Amino acid sequence: MPHTQHPIELLRFNTCGSVDDGKSTLIGRLLYDSKSLMEDQVEALEKSADITGGGQINLANLTDGLRAEREQGITIDVAYRYFATPKRKFIVADTPGHVQYTRNMVTGASTANLSIVLVDARQGVIEQTRRHTFIAAMLGIPHLVIAINKMDLVDWKQERFQEIRDEIEDFLPKLDVFRDVKFIPISALNGDNVVDASKHTPWYEGPPLLAHLESVHIASDWNLNAFRFPVQWVNRPNDPTDQTLHDFRGISGQIASGIIRKGQQVAVLPGCIKTTIKDIWTYDGSLNEAFCPQSVTICLEHDIDISRGDMIVGLEQLPGMASDLHARICWMSIRPLQAGKKYFLKYGPQTVQAVVTQVEGRINMETLDLEAGPTEFRANDIGVIRLKTAKPIIYDGYTTNRLTGSFILIEQGTNATVAAGMLFPPTEAVKPEYTDFAI
Repeated sequence: MPHTQHPIELLRFNTCGSVDDGKSTLIGRLLYDSKSLMEDQVEALEKSADITGGGQINLANLTDGLRAEREQGITIDVAYRYFATPKRKFIVADTPGHVQYTRNMVTGASTANLSIVLVDARQGVIEQTRRHTFIAAMLGIPHLVIAINKMDLVDWKQERFQEIRDEIEDFLPKLDVFRDVKFIPISALNGDNVVDASKHTPWYEGPPLLAHLESVHIASDWNLNAFRFPVQWVNRPNDPTDQTLHDFRGISGQIASGIIRKGQQVAVLPGCIKTTIKDIWTYDGSLNEAFCPQSVTICLEHDIDISRGDMIVGLEQLPGMASDLHARICWMSIRPLQAGKKYFLKYGPQTVQAVVTQVEGRINMETLDLEAGPTEFRANDIGVIRLKTAKPIIYDGYTTNRLTGSFILIEQGTNATVAAGMLFPPTEAVKPEYTDFAI
């Protein structure tokens, strides 16, 4: 019997933290020490060594590609890098540390499985540490690594490492979303505990950073419980040479959560129509079952009027369907958010008009508490609002489903994205009843 080779898992992660905590250097060290660089990349690094002076290779230049980033020694935009080891493939987003680039950090971390928050061992926990840890929690990132960097500058003192760990563990219970949190003492500049274990930390019994990235369990990160299938398009092949496809009509999209099987009963929303899965197709042929995040074409038992933006869902756990929404957002625009303003709300494949009905509160990054009273949000503020959409949308809470619980707000007129939003779970009152289904 031929051996079936399983595909190598892909881990998406981001680095964040304050300015000069060493995020770009850490990624450079990961790529350099794991032998993930091409010869021409190493040569380019050596040639660019004179930009920062001293003639030494600056590993941060691997991700800080903009000239302004190199000259100032800061990260401004999100940089993505791809590398692989025999155990796993990786996509890493190097995100900025400045407060004014919070929106860039939100963008870079939005699809991550794991977030690395760097802490300068000399500075300890500062507002940006709390801010970025909070954002990682807000975005539903299940795995967190606190990399306490520049340990060489505090003489590798275990006491200093423990002080920082204790301070972070004091506020982690407020966030309560991470499945696992790992604390690792490192020196990104020298490579200690990044790819190889350090001889300077005999008191640290855990793995180096790369070993943890290779072994952290991500297979259960996807929601396999409630079936959600946002409809991307109705598939009607137009091939006159193939008569077998003449009457084919399938519903194409990506499974956002759950598992689907032939013969399973499902509901089509917002029409509240119950039907059965007749067939499941991929490029390789028909399947008996499929699961997230596969992209498939589904054939239904009944010929239902269905279009882009509708959703096929499992009957066991129904989503919400409402026009009054409650959400946490990160505001990205230099123009402030105020109650009464109208925007386009884009969620999944659909866009609707929406108005902000209430600015409920803003997160205090010192305490991580929600403070009531602001009349507006300014750039990089994070807080809670209420919205009303022109027609009901089908949604889940973001903590349950990152795909069907997220949205962006788009400014009318400029088409600029001004906010990223995460919906609170729907109440039972806004879930459709089984009695509504027609078939």
